[in-house]
Formats: sequence, structure tokens, C-alpha cells
Amino acid sequence: MEQYKGRSISLKIAAGPVFYYEKKQNRVKREHVEDTEAELRRLEEAKTAALEQLDRIYQKALKEAGQEDAAVFEVHKMLMEDKDYQESIRNIIEEQQVNAAYAAATAGDHFAAMLSEMEDVYMQARAADIRDVTERLVAALLGRDTDAADPDGPVILAAEDLAPSETVQMDKSKILAFVIRNGSANSHTAILARSMNIPAIMGVEVSREWNGRQAVVDGTAGTVVIDPDDSYLEEIRGKMAEETRRQTLLRELKGKPTVTKQGRAVRLYANIGNVTDIVNVQEYDAEGIGLFRSEFLYLGAKDFPTEEEQFLAYKQVAESMAGKKVIIRTLDIGADKKADYFQLEPEENPAMGYRAIRICLTRPEILKTQLRAILRASAYGNISVMFPMIISLGEVRKIKTIVEEVKGELKAAQFPYRDVELGVMIETPAAVLISRELAKEVDFFSIGTNDLTQYMLAADRQNPRLDAFYDGHHPAVLEAIRMVTENGHREGIWVGICGELAADLSLTKTFVDMGIDELSVAPGCVLQVREAIRELS
Repeated sequence: MEQYKGRSISLKIAAGPVFYYEKKQNRVKREHVEDTEAELRRLEEAKTAALEQLDRIYQKALKEAGQEDAAVFEVHKMLMEDKDYQESIRNIIEEQQVNAAYAAATAGDHFAAMLSEMEDVYMQARAADIRDVTERLVAALLGRDTDAADPDGPVILAAEDLAPSETVQMDKSKILAFVIRNGSANSHTAILARSMNIPAIMGVEVSREWNGRQAVVDGTAGTVVIDPDDSYLEEIRGKMAEETRRQTLLRELKGKPTVTKQGRAVRLYANIGNVTDIVNVQEYDAEGIGLFRSEFLYLGAKDFPTEEEQFLAYKQVAESMAGKKVIIRTLDIGADKKADYFQLEPEENPAMGYRAIRICLTRPEILKTQLRAILRASAYGNISVMFPMIISLGEVRKIKTIVEEVKGELKAAQFPYRDVELGVMIETPAAVLISRELAKEVDFFSIGTNDLTQYMLAADRQNPRLDAFYDGHHPAVLEAIRMVTENGHREGIWVGICGELAADLSLTKTFVDMGIDELSVAPGCVLQVREAIRELS
């Protein structure tokens, strides 16, 4: 019996045979060609085929994991069509008179190396994307398929690393768990594991020799055991039986109120990134939607979504929730979420750059279009609006002026709407420190703990090397949450949390003791958070 320790992604357990996944390698030879025009035509044909593949993968990811996770393939499509990338390939073909596959591989290596050497972590992450894109283009040129390996039955998948396209293409019904050498808690594989509600262990020295051997992945302990002995298997079977029993009991909490034993009620909402996520919100009995990530409408489009397109999406969600609260976050794009038609220039530090409300306030036509759609949809349900990345009172007052302008336009056009609650996300130290004054301007606060932790600790949450430093339990983060809650209550507004920490059961009592009014979590976490709150005395 061999035991290995890693970073656990979810507190789940799985047992089964190991399937060691090896990437398909496209071996490319340099070949001299006389007819470069023919190679350029082959390049265009291969690019078209690769883009069609990415479209299919995008649609599959959209269906299985939602818009936010599928957005990476929009990035891949943009990289595939990137002018500099394609021109580099064409120049190599024409100037060196070589085959298109060699030219693509050479250009891809150059761009990946260039991105890897940049200081900006976001741009470093794009190096992996350009490699993935190049592999797909080269495979198309060589006439090879890029489908991920398909195991015969349910397996624990072990790999050195997994590209987003590989994880999406796999048959999820056959994956019991992931064990990955490279990757962070924010990697695509980790996100997918959480959405699939299966265990994943990162940072494990995986081995080809594991292939076909029996293993146990224990997410509660962060361990992988190869060739487990009988006594260990008996222990694990007991743990798994207990987990099954627990899931059954959690289902019994559907329809029950989220209150402590002393009668303190906490509103328990769900985060969604797509209209299709409503099914999970209803399945897990969330009391409302505390974070509707509206950027899915932008990331999945080739141009700015129209007012009508947005209105129909917001209206559908509002009607589906049948009077329950729906809090729509206005456009939060930039940093790690990009859409080519915004024409955002590269930044050295995009996490603290031109993003979210900063884009909306400097390009107010974008915000006004979205607000018109949201306010029109408010006539069909219980909608509230919140604004991300706020750092000043001036921003809030400018937003409120724009809201009033939009109301005037709707009234003149005779569109019905309701007066909606306006809130701000508390994600920056600046917002924390002026939260008492901000509370006088809005109806509620929603604390986005993912970015708040990042900015409080100066630890980029997209950088896997900083996993040990990115700590939502840090006293400074918890003190910031307490301060915001107290300041909000002093001014008579309610305060919620919509970041990852809202689902952290080790902090549930802390948040309830602070007086947090609302927690918004992934739909699959709703019942376990409800259980934790109901057990508090």
C-alpha cells in the first residue's frame, strides 16, 4: 500500500482503478515545400476545422459546466484567430519555405515562451492556452483527432496536467476522481471537479506505473492510496457509506427554513453564471439567487449583447424564480475574463486594472444598455442590482445618477419597471474602510470574498504559486468582513456574502455570530450550509 499527500479540492471519497492519462504528442518534422501557397491554403482549412472543434467543445462545456467555465474556449478561439499568431505562422511558411505543421508548432512555441517569461500571472496562464491551441491546429494539419482518451469504465484519472479542452471532452460519467501533478485550486480541472462534486487531489507525484492499479482518493484527508489493503478499504467503505447516508439526510432539508436553533434566520441563496443554472437552484432548494453573473451574456457573444437579448435572459430568470430574490451583478469583465470585441489592451496587472465598474463608468453606454434590460425585467420578478469593484462614494453616486437617467428613458418609452434595490460588492480594502459611508448610499452589501481575500493579502488568486498565501481565514479578511457587517447594520442595510467563503462550513458559525444576513453559495452547497446553520445554537 502506497500513500501520497496532495492539495484536496473537495471533501469527497472515491475508489476504483487508475487510468493514467498521457497527452497525445504531435510529432512534427520540418519539411521543405516549393508551393507555399498550397501550405497557406492548408493552414486556413486547418484553422477553420480547429475553430469548428472549439465551437463544439464550447457548447459541450456550456451544457455541462456553465458559461463561466466554458468561457475559456472563447479565449481559445480568439487566440486561434489572433492576427499576430496567424501572421507569424504564415511568415515562417513563406520565408523558410516549410510545411504548415512545422510553422504552426514553431510559432506556438515562440508565443508560449514569450508569454511564460512575462511577469503578469494572467499572461503566463495564457501560455498554456496557446500551447493547447497550437496542438489543436497542428493536429488538424496532420489529420489527427484531438479527442481526449476515453477509458472503458469508471476510473480515477491520473495525469501530469490537463488542458481545459481535455477535461471538457472526457466522458464525465466515467470519472470518479482526478489526481493531478500540476494545477491549483483555481485551475480548470479543479473548477470542473467542484462542479461535478467529485474529489480531486492536486500536487501529487503521479506515475505511469499506477495505470490499472486500484486506488482510493480521500478528499477529506487529501490523500491518494495505491493498492489499498483490506483494513484500509474497510475504513474507506465506512466513510463512503456515511457520506451516502449524509447526502440522503441533506435531501430531507429541502423545504425547511434556514434558521438556527434559537430562531435566527439567515437567507440562503445560490450563485449562478447562466440561465440554465436555474435548474440546480431549484433542485437544491435555494431561497433566491444572491449572485447572477451577467457577464456570461458578453463572454458567449461575438459582439455586445443587445438590450433585448439581455432583457429576455433576465426576464427568464426572474420568472423562473417566481418572486424569489434575484440579485444581478452588472458586467464584471476584464482581468481573467475577456471578450475580444471590448478591445481591452494588455495590462501588466489586470487583476487591479481596467475591469468591472471601471469599464462601465468610462463607457457608460454599456452600463445603460444593461440597466435598461435589468429594469425592464424587474417588472416580471423580484430583481435587485449590485455593482462590482467599487472603491469610492463618487462611483456609487455616478451609478445612481445613471440609474435615474435610465428610469427616465424607460418612463418616456412607456416600459414598465419596478424600483429595485441597489447594492455594491465589497471586494476592495478601500470599500471596507469607507463601508459606513457607502452604506448610506445603497440598500445592501454583498461581500465578494474571493477578490477581497486577493486584495487584502496582495495574493493573486490566479497564481498557483501563491496557494499557500491566499488564505480566506486570515484574521485581516475576517476582520474586514466583521467591519463591513457592523457598518452596514449601523446604517440599516442588510449584508451578505457571495464568495467562496460563504460555503466554508468552518466559518458558518463565525458569519452567523457576526450578524451576516445572507449567504450565497454554489447550488450544490445549499443543503449542507442549511444543515450547518440549523445546528447552531
